[in-house]
Amino acid sequence: MTPQPSSARGPGLETAVLDFPLPPPGTMGPPEECARLRASCPMAKVRMPMDATGWYVTRYADVRELIADSRLIRPAINDWPPRPDQAADDGPRLVTMAELEGPRHLALRRAVASAFSSRAVREQLPRIRELAEHLLETFQAAGPPGDLVAGFTDPFPLLVLCELVGIPFEDRDWLLPVLDAALDGMVTSDEGRKVTDLLREYVAGLIAQKRNRPGDDVLTLLVRQCEAGALTDDEVMAFGLSMLTVGFGISSFFLADSVHTLLAQADQWARLRDHRDLMPGAVEELLRYMPVMNGTVLLLATEDIDVRGQTVRKGDAVIPVLASANRDESVFADAARLDLCRADNPHLTFGRGTHNCIGSHLARAELTVGLETLFDRFARLRLADGQEPFWDDQSVTKSPLTLPVSW
Repeated sequence: MTPQPSSARGPGLETAVLDFPLPPPGTMGPPEECARLRASCPMAKVRMPMDATGWYVTRYADVRELIADSRLIRPAINDWPPRPDQAADDGPRLVTMAELEGPRHLALRRAVASAFSSRAVREQLPRIRELAEHLLETFQAAGPPGDLVAGFTDPFPLLVLCELVGIPFEDRDWLLPVLDAALDGMVTSDEGRKVTDLLREYVAGLIAQKRNRPGDDVLTLLVRQCEAGALTDDEVMAFGLSMLTVGFGISSFFLADSVHTLLAQADQWARLRDHRDLMPGAVEELLRYMPVMNGTVLLLATEDIDVRGQTVRKGDAVIPVLASANRDESVFADAARLDLCRADNPHLTFGRGTHNCIGSHLARAELTVGLETLFDRFARLRLADGQEPFWDDQSVTKSPLTLPVSW
């Protein structure tokens, strides 16, 4: 889809409103327009799928600055875009860690920091590997060809997170459709209220279970801190909702995209398989290269902000496009190419500032272990002949919904 301006743009003129850029059909992206926008219109006004407009920011320097700007905050899913009936909707909000600000956000991050630290994740690596091996053993037993998304890249990060946080993995069949509705289908206040109520009720039930039957998991840790007065019920709720709405998806998207990209470039798959010493740098490069976050970060200005000669007005939406920043040629040499030996790699995949991703160490571990177990068990893994992956081309978060493979 080529963006079509609704007005001319130039110094002192009204900014063009472009159609929201999407990746080419059947690919993960990033949108082809990002390179052109970085060069000629790094602050573009776009028309978003939910009948609203926002500033689409594509250059690395601007994205890096804006994602750490305290004058930009993330709205709750229920609150944006404003709806005609919103004034009458005074029900609970779907508030996660990303929407918390100030002392409440800091207290919650401090409470969970040790559980998601690099040291804690290193201690979990044998168990993470065990979970991956178990899933791949079952996948292999079914025989080729098989759908690696359904058999491994979806359930593996979900299983790891469920065990760490204290969410029953067996609830996934009920939970995942509700999460899809939360992220994709909330177009009216009634729908938003329904999904929010379902998720909050579910997390409240988990919290009650941890009070009655404590476990060795993060939710139990937070419940204890809540009882000691260090946290509030709302903050524990925000953590649980964060794990459901974000924690489940992003790691699986990155793993599926990474496997697909490496298999599509068979020499890259073989190189990483045979030279495991490249893995740490290769993981960082895969995180940079995979354009999962194609405009899924949305922030609202709390005051007027000047960016690159444009005035972002109070209440305006700002979309710092991490996938575009990570392909900025002024920062990354030969940015459009996957370079598993890239040395200087200051990618922005995990954000920056007070709201940088607290699960970054866990995400790196899941990607590393996921690839290593595939290399060990399926040395000759390849894309299945005559079976193309299926993509949801209307989603800005791009990852194959199916990935047929043989071995």
